Amino acid sequence: MKSRRIGRREFVGNTLGMAAAGAAAWNGANQAAAARTSSSAAPSTAERAAADWRNNEVIQSARQAALDVLAPSKKDLEHGLELHAHSVVFDAYGFAPRAAADADAIRRELEEGASAEELKDLRERMMMTRYATDPAERAEFLQAWEAAGVTCIFQNAGEEGQDPLRLLKRLAHFTYATDLMRDVLFKAVTPEDIEAAKQQGRRCLYFSGNGVPLRQQWISVEDELRYVEIFFELGIRMMHVTYQRRNMLGDGCGEEHDGGLSDFGRAAVAEMNRVGVLVDVAHSGWKTSLDAAKVSQKPMVASHTTCAALYRHVRSKPDEVIRAIVDTGGLVGICCVPAFLGGTGDIAALLDHVDHVARKFGPEHVAIGTDVAYVSRNSKRVPGLPRRRKEFRSLWPDDALTPAPGVRPNAHRTLAWTNWPLFTVGLVQRGYGDEEIRKIIGGNMLRVARAALA
Repeated sequence: MKSRRIGRREFVGNTLGMAAAGAAAWNGANQAAAARTSSSAAPSTAERAAADWRNNEVIQSARQAALDVLAPSKKDLEHGLELHAHSVVFDAYGFAPRAAADADAIRRELEEGASAEELKDLRERMMMTRYATDPAERAEFLQAWEAAGVTCIFQNAGEEGQDPLRLLKRLAHFTYATDLMRDVLFKAVTPEDIEAAKQQGRRCLYFSGNGVPLRQQWISVEDELRYVEIFFELGIRMMHVTYQRRNMLGDGCGEEHDGGLSDFGRAAVAEMNRVGVLVDVAHSGWKTSLDAAKVSQKPMVASHTTCAALYRHVRSKPDEVIRAIVDTGGLVGICCVPAFLGGTGDIAALLDHVDHVARKFGPEHVAIGTDVAYVSRNSKRVPGLPRRRKEFRSLWPDDALTPAPGVRPNAHRTLAWTNWPLFTVGLVQRGYGDEEIRKIIGGNMLRVARAALA
């Protein structure tokens, strides 16, 4: 029988106690898991102490905002947190917690005449690697992971585009970071690595390339696509067919007219299938997404999107496209971006979109791909960078990032990456069984990742 839903007045009176009980359940489950692992693989006692997120006001504030919306019963809260702590949690698309950039170092480079592109690259490298070299950033980084209870992130590890050199930069950053932090965070290359991370009390990243690497010499189709396998060997396990705009494979979601997948795009999908790279149409136009699903011989994904049936947006997918993706054996990951979710734009809206896919297409075909990141509290004001033109990859339709009128002002806080345990609590509240929840928060993505490598 489903537990009693407490009233608003009772909830307000008990929220802090519930949060404390949830934290105790979460920490207790983690400690039990750690006790079952070898000391050589698990984080040290000192690192676990540093990772205690309960005194992090940013994490606590976000958690309270989500609790205010969910208003779970004590039973649902504790059950959800315990289930989360004991499950493999696989973010279908997202970002490792971001470190603070070193403002003084950026200022020095600016004074020495560094170009806008150099400064952009420097800032990005710092945000993606300083937690591996700076003790304060490492502690903040571990706090966010502990609070989120995430086992693995399908990590954005490639700047949007097709140029192999452009795609190598983020891949290098995350390879470097995971090389230095492999005691607590490592690069996973198979789904079995992800399951091992859970057993060992570690975290891991599974790399998405964010674009199909092309030589752009146009000698032959085979020659043009041979870097797909090279990037697979470097650890890339998923690639976007397109980003916002049109490319040689097809049309992005930001194009006014969607011509669908090109002949070359069909060849690219076939090569990704052959090599073992997941086809991702999260940023593709609707017809391009539909065409890709029709030609893919392996399960494919829209890793971080929303449902057009609930809120029509360029980054959403209509039911026809979702059905085509599901028919490949793939899944749709729901993102945590209020402007894409519509409605109230908060954690309840996120769960509404998960519900839509699960109820209409089956709970084995939906995941959560947050598309958001925790940002270090140590961030300082970075010196103003030289003015730059709007980047090609950021050419969205004018209103694409404008929240709908009903979106709550603090919706983004309820969807904070560190609130992952409350996504699980919300699924408990909505009546999903434990096995269904395990699939949604990680099992489905593991299944699809295995199918890509089969």
